[in-house]
Amino acid sequence: MLSENLSVYVQKIMFMKALAVLKLVLLLLFFQTVQAKEYELKSPSGNNVVKINCDGKIAVKLFNRQAEVLNISDISLQVTGMGWLNENATVTKAVNTSGNNIITPDVPVKFKTIKDQYNQLELVFKNKYSIIFRLYDNGFAYRFVTRFSTPDIIVENEKLQFNVTDGKNSWWPYEYSDKRSPFQSHYEYCFKDIAYNNISDTIVGLPVPFTSVNGAKIVFTESDLFDYPNLFVQKQGTINAVFPHPIAEQELVGDRSVRIKKEAEYIASTTGQRTFPWRLWMINDDDAGLFTNTLVYQLATPSKLTDASWIKPGKVAWDWWNDNNIFGVSFKSGINNNTYKYYIDFAAKYGLDYILLDEGWTKTTLDLLHPNPEINVPELVAYGKEKNVGVILWVLWNPLNDKMDEILDLYQNWGVKGIKVDFMARGEQYMVNFYSRTAEACAKRKLMVDFHGAYKPTGLHRTYPNVISFEGVHGMENSKWEATITPEHNTVLPFTRMMAGPMDYTPGAMRNANKENFRDVFSQPMSMGTRAHQAALYAIFESPLQMLADNPSNYLREPEYTKFLSAFPTTWDDTKVLYAEAGKIVVVARKHGDSWYIGGITNWSAVTKNIKLDFLGEGRYIMQLLQDGVNADRMAEDHTLTERNVTAKDAFDVVMSSGGGFAAVLTPVK
Repeated sequence: MLSENLSVYVQKIMFMKALAVLKLVLLLLFFQTVQAKEYELKSPSGNNVVKINCDGKIAVKLFNRQAEVLNISDISLQVTGMGWLNENATVTKAVNTSGNNIITPDVPVKFKTIKDQYNQLELVFKNKYSIIFRLYDNGFAYRFVTRFSTPDIIVENEKLQFNVTDGKNSWWPYEYSDKRSPFQSHYEYCFKDIAYNNISDTIVGLPVPFTSVNGAKIVFTESDLFDYPNLFVQKQGTINAVFPHPIAEQELVGDRSVRIKKEAEYIASTTGQRTFPWRLWMINDDDAGLFTNTLVYQLATPSKLTDASWIKPGKVAWDWWNDNNIFGVSFKSGINNNTYKYYIDFAAKYGLDYILLDEGWTKTTLDLLHPNPEINVPELVAYGKEKNVGVILWVLWNPLNDKMDEILDLYQNWGVKGIKVDFMARGEQYMVNFYSRTAEACAKRKLMVDFHGAYKPTGLHRTYPNVISFEGVHGMENSKWEATITPEHNTVLPFTRMMAGPMDYTPGAMRNANKENFRDVFSQPMSMGTRAHQAALYAIFESPLQMLADNPSNYLREPEYTKFLSAFPTTWDDTKVLYAEAGKIVVVARKHGDSWYIGGITNWSAVTKNIKLDFLGEGRYIMQLLQDGVNADRMAEDHTLTERNVTAKDAFDVVMSSGGGFAAVLTPVK
């Protein structure tokens, strides 16, 4: 009996000790959670690792394939009445989550479906804000989340300082214009390959690309931008975030420019309970990987539209680039109904979806409610409807902003399909809000939007898929007045500007010239590089609303070529990168439905490449191949168009001339 009691007593003592140890362990774990100064986050495959330090300030280091590639030395928000949020930051909770989802875009730009897989750490701080860190196998992003009790706050500034560790080089953006402010810009950057340590201190917009010490390709940009200014960067030791301030006082210059007379002393006046934009570094092993990176889209707010079936991507017969210089007709060409009916007839003949009436169709540029006397929009809409061709109208942003509902109601009643909004040329908070307000107002009326004179995409085309494209690119329109749209420039754009999203570059030149023969002619423009180079851009450059920029009369003179060009879709189910080196060469294969489309371009250096077709499905395909002619180095319009049967086991050599390219359409044999 005594031994039994003793045994029970011993068991009770052991249980109490175990319980005490357990309590101590739990207490230590809790203490570690709330007091830890360092945190680690790994991507799903483990190829990327982030280490976050919260000792005094918030700093982050990113490791890619075990090499440190990014050092973020400080991040914070400065809020009126609260100061810099990172000062004496105290973590109260650390929450680890993960995501593994499939995104199905309403308007597929690269892929029909996108896998969204990541690991995430949210650090909750005692003064009612969080920072969410999200790590992918191909990128890293963070964002602030505030839960302040006050309904409204003033954000005086945001701090972000980083360096690419032992960075090698960058295709750094620059502009030719001597504008008054880097924030008042159409953001049509050229890019210069420059050593990382030689990057200038000029303020520039995003995206900005880098090559890291281990060869990884890194592109910095932002996503999910609402009610907040665009982020710009300036390299002064570290690369620092810079923001435009709200305009407090301005005056109109002409019909579309403003002179800023006074700015606010803060960067945003916004709500106290919100998420802030993602700061994003896309990271891939090489340029081919970058080409397929979709993180800007993945991080954006999902679509707010319950029905997107009415949104119809497509190709556009465009007037402005060719200056309406049609010929061989019995009427005077210009901005009039006869000319635009000619455009509609051309579009219908080749299965193009839209025509665009650019600047000049309205009574004045500031009066968007009344056409000029030579234009009858309802008549054009009715004529186009008979031929299955829609009408899109150009508008200046500031008069649209003043009478948005009245103007859009009228356009909806007329039956137009969308608007091209132009000359915003700013990126402060008010302008960002104009973009989202325009997108929402147009969506309510089933109108598509193409933003021109615009800052880079930040994912708005996911939130409002009726936002069909953006300019913000140094595109082919510039060839009307300068020699900057070179073949090399075209091979850089996919790894710089296009990393942010769709770009309305406006390809399709029928007059083509080599380096020696190029001339900038405003009313009869030409492109630099070969005809085959131009054709290839329809597979390489992404824009769900894609222009045929040249004169319909020029296209009609070459029906075989125009029929080939018009076969290219503007959205894609799959994307395969066959060759990619920024500034030198891009070769891409795209799938739409059962067919494949290939585009390849080179810089001013001729090159021969072997193209394997192992991405094809089973069975035979008919391949139409358009490539540089034997004399394309002298006469850039020289090209050949051939046809053959191929299978996935086949390959072919293609010779790209100086400034050249090739394009192919592969259709399964039924």
